[in-house]
Amino acid sequence: MKGLVLSGGKGTRLRPFTYTGAKQLVPLANKPVLFYVLEDLVASGISDIGIVVGDTASQIEAAAGDGSAFGCTLTYIPQQFPGGLAHAVRAGRPFLGDDRFVMYLGDNFVQGGIAARVKEFESSDAAARLLLYRVPNPQDFGVAELEDGKIIGVEEKPSDPKSDLALVGIYFFDSRIHRATEAIEPSWRGELEITDAIRFLLSDGQNIEAHTLDGWWIDTGKMEDMLDANRLVLQELERRIDGNVKADCTVQGNVVVEAGAEVESSTLRGPLIIGSGTHIQRSYIGPFSAVAANCRIVDSELEHAIVMQGTEILDVPYRIEDSLIGRDVTVYRSHAKPKASKLVLGDHSKVGVI
Repeated sequence: MKGLVLSGGKGTRLRPFTYTGAKQLVPLANKPVLFYVLEDLVASGISDIGIVVGDTASQIEAAAGDGSAFGCTLTYIPQQFPGGLAHAVRAGRPFLGDDRFVMYLGDNFVQGGIAARVKEFESSDAAARLLLYRVPNPQDFGVAELEDGKIIGVEEKPSDPKSDLALVGIYFFDSRIHRATEAIEPSWRGELEITDAIRFLLSDGQNIEAHTLDGWWIDTGKMEDMLDANRLVLQELERRIDGNVKADCTVQGNVVVEAGAEVESSTLRGPLIIGSGTHIQRSYIGPFSAVAANCRIVDSELEHAIVMQGTEILDVPYRIEDSLIGRDVTVYRSHAKPKASKLVLGDHSKVGVI
């Protein structure tokens, strides 16, 4: 089997971060989401992987390289425009040939991985296998309709969903999907919908299997989802102190301090991770926080947050929480008089002012 990872798209739900970077490279526990996807595929026995890329192709390729770091071979597949999931399958056809494959959205995250599902599909004669997950808002997803445990219909973002079973962004297909993607027309959104291709297979009498996930699944396309996924990943960390944590610090729970990091006169309450080269002084870093490499946090408090590399948080008088802070950002306490808030904010930013 081959892997087809989708890493194009505009990432509009994660703006302003995606104005300057690929959404698949936003880190969870200090590792890009895309890397978890590649590691999951390799752990499932898939080492020939194509990555569909768009405007951020250079960033994706610079981060993932030729795949040797993950134990796989990567092929980069340009997609001229984000024309839908079925359009991505069309773009990947020369790479895929007639092989079975897993299509894995590069910003999705599944607990426990897909190795068992890969083995099941390899031994099946089904044209496709869909992973499903029960959601409270099925109208926001592709939704599957089941009868006696078999898929009898799928619909993209229905106004009146027939079930609460959302299609997870991980799909298993054999070569029959290619005839389906060539047969369908763009939807009202102007995209080639994978749900339309799946319906084509159903109308052609093909067997499509389903598996409902027991563990958690997160589509990390929004800030709130990123923080939730970060929290879940951090919960699985094991305590490891490789950096320099001074004796005047308090360390509680599963805390990871990577080599080259320095912490003094501070409290670390896990689960959390501190990246290499980061310096923390007289601060509190609370649960579910991920501080990336080469950051500096002084006289400040942080909890349930993602802080990307190169950022400084200096003498902030109130705790920062439920926050996603980008690369090379400076957050500091101003002592200027009269007191005022001075903001430089990009489009789609959100700021809570105390």
